[in-house]
Amino acid sequence: MKFKKLADLDLKNQRVFIRADLNVPQDDAGNITEDTRVRASIPGIKLALSKGAAVMVTSHLGRPTEGEFKPADSLAPIAARMSELLGQPVKLIQNWVDGGFTVKPGEVVLLENCRCNKGEKKNSEELAEKMAKLCDVYVNDAFGTSHRAEATTHALALKAKVACAGPLVAAELEALGAALGNPKRPLVAIVGGSKVSTKLTILDALADKVDQLVVGGGIANTFMLAAGLSIGKSLAEPDLVPEAKRIIDKLKARGASVPIPTDVVCAKAFSPTAEATVKKATDVAADDLILDIGPDTAKLLADIMVSAGTIVWNGPLGVFEFDQFANGTKVLAAAIAKSSAMSIAGGGDTVAAIAKFEISDQVGYISTAGGAFLEFLEGKTLPAVAALEARANG
Repeated sequence: MKFKKLADLDLKNQRVFIRADLNVPQDDAGNITEDTRVRASIPGIKLALSKGAAVMVTSHLGRPTEGEFKPADSLAPIAARMSELLGQPVKLIQNWVDGGFTVKPGEVVLLENCRCNKGEKKNSEELAEKMAKLCDVYVNDAFGTSHRAEATTHALALKAKVACAGPLVAAELEALGAALGNPKRPLVAIVGGSKVSTKLTILDALADKVDQLVVGGGIANTFMLAAGLSIGKSLAEPDLVPEAKRIIDKLKARGASVPIPTDVVCAKAFSPTAEATVKKATDVAADDLILDIGPDTAKLLADIMVSAGTIVWNGPLGVFEFDQFANGTKVLAAAIAKSSAMSIAGGGDTVAAIAKFEISDQVGYISTAGGAFLEFLEGKTLPAVAALEARANG
């Protein structure tokens, strides 16, 4: 995978346009409630400033209607937070597509919500041509939007004089490329979640690559059905049992495997106060809900993690939000932290679990992306990444 990097370019007196992912959660008053994405954008901005650039940054926020700007769509709170983090003013520019504003070397401006511009979501070449006139260098530092072909993620990358990856995108692509392109073996993937249907293409793609495919949550319940086990009234998709069997057989034919739980943690109700009971996987009652893996299964999976060469993690193993059903994910997290394997984790629930069990500093790479991370695991071509590759030599 070849692409230009912001870190390698001479940016002195250059106008640099950075497409960041600043789509942060806000409360009803518009206050930022969690600023991870804003903080993640700062290294790329500082890098451009340190090289003598005049910096423009834009992002989407929420789901505005194109051509209809509303105060709730504004990046104003983000401009204020970015100014605090950078220690310098960050002016917010509205109606910026046709120019009419100035930014000097050493300055940063934030260009108002790019999804308010007509043609953004349709990847308009006309819009991209206008934006390309604003800059000398285009930077994609928003991996989380790289699976979408939009004007600021795709068309602009093809129209700009120079297109490159910012530090966030470069690190993400290098980490994911190393994990899936030429991984150190054994390669272990963990895929958790409520439904096989939402992760079927990922499971199928990983079945061709991994040495062991660990499944968790409702996905594991469907695989337990495929293995002939009863799961009571647990969340599952019985109609996808044939697909689960096919994936098991696919891995088996390669000498790989899907570890099926030998014990589980059950409850009679899905509740933060429900009583947890550990049972053998063969002893699940008709009125039981499986809400976590049991301690024996957790130990087995921990041993797999410790001996792995590469670990890709997307999704918890149980209802980790309720402490009595968190042990499986906690043990897995501790084992990943302890392992010498290259570990990559992504997805909202996974990042939440990593934070809960305080292992952020012990995971090799934590992806900032959701949909783009999953599509990369599937082996799909990400439009924004393809555009950067197309511009690698010009």
